[in-house]
Amino acid sequence: MWGDSKPMFKSQEEIPDYFPSTPRNDWSIGLVKLVTILVIFMAGVVIGLSISAHFGRYYNSQTDLFFPSTMYTSSCEKDCMDFKNFVKPSNLMHTMTDQQLYWRASLVPKMEEFPFNRVPKVAFLFMTRGPLPFAPLWDRFFKGHAGLYSVYVHTLPDYRLNVSKDSAFYGRQIPSEEVSWGSITLVDAEKRLLANALLDYSNERFVLLSESCIPVFNFPTVYEYLINSAQSYVESYFIETPQCEGRYNRRMAPHITLDQWRKGSEWFELSRELAVNILSDVKYYSLFRKLCRPSCYPDEHYIPTFLHMFYGELNSNRTVTWVDWSRGGPHPARYGAVNITVEFIQSIRNNGTCLYNGRPTSVCYLFARKFAPSALEPLMNLTSTVLEF
Repeated sequence: MWGDSKPMFKSQEEIPDYFPSTPRNDWSIGLVKLVTILVIFMAGVVIGLSISAHFGRYYNSQTDLFFPSTMYTSSCEKDCMDFKNFVKPSNLMHTMTDQQLYWRASLVPKMEEFPFNRVPKVAFLFMTRGPLPFAPLWDRFFKGHAGLYSVYVHTLPDYRLNVSKDSAFYGRQIPSEEVSWGSITLVDAEKRLLANALLDYSNERFVLLSESCIPVFNFPTVYEYLINSAQSYVESYFIETPQCEGRYNRRMAPHITLDQWRKGSEWFELSRELAVNILSDVKYYSLFRKLCRPSCYPDEHYIPTFLHMFYGELNSNRTVTWVDWSRGGPHPARYGAVNITVEFIQSIRNNGTCLYNGRPTSVCYLFARKFAPSALEPLMNLTSTVLEF
């Protein structure tokens, strides 16, 4: 019986599969697994990159603390100011306000020795409303003396000088403002010229000139005269006339008294020391700005009075720019082509005697004004003879 009986349970192999897998289901499961793996892989990559970047920034920051490689890889042509441009700006254009400019220009090194080969220069400061008719004459005057002079030009704000690239005036305009005759804006223009010239640490002497000024000696004579002078040349005097005493405002007292009041030509020549002192003054300039108007002409009184009050021993109380007031009136005589002769130039060069470094000399005037544009051609004809340049 037992032998004929059938087994109660079928073997595993014989149990039918009631949920048979189809090829479609196998493919779906594989796709899900693949996507899951890819998602996990990409998440791992993102997390890894984030961690790497974090540690990379940390490492670089710690490395740069001790080894600042960016200091050597940045473009110094645009981002850095080297020493050469600090002691002598290559571009006169800037965005500084007057106040910022004056502060920057009034900085004075405490060390006596310069860390570069400093050759003293004369700064020629031209104040004009427009063209410079005597630019060709000045170019001939400057020729052959590069490195001993600097040129700065203050014009109307929107005016551009039309000169050739080989001219001493090319690229020498400074940021300028509007100027009105007889007002404090003339003093502002003078200070602006001084300040821009002071940015060049090699400039030692500063001469203010107009578009109608000419040189009456050659460059070597002018250079030696100014560089070796112990004093500056600012006309400063007091006379009991309406044009001098009559312009004094008693509201200036007690800061400026009548006996301290002075008048003089605005066409100055200054040492670097006095230029810095004038530029640094705020108190007395503010008094003139507030009280020297109208019909006071601060350009004829501010610098002469300021120097007389504080630096009289450093000033010669005379000008080196000749001018003819003999005809009277509010403006000096003007000379054109018909006036230009050898004798006329010689009369300016030998116009009396004066003191130079405490000794008498016949060389009192280095420049002259006021000349009309028509005088250019005959003056150019005299450069190789009487003018000697």
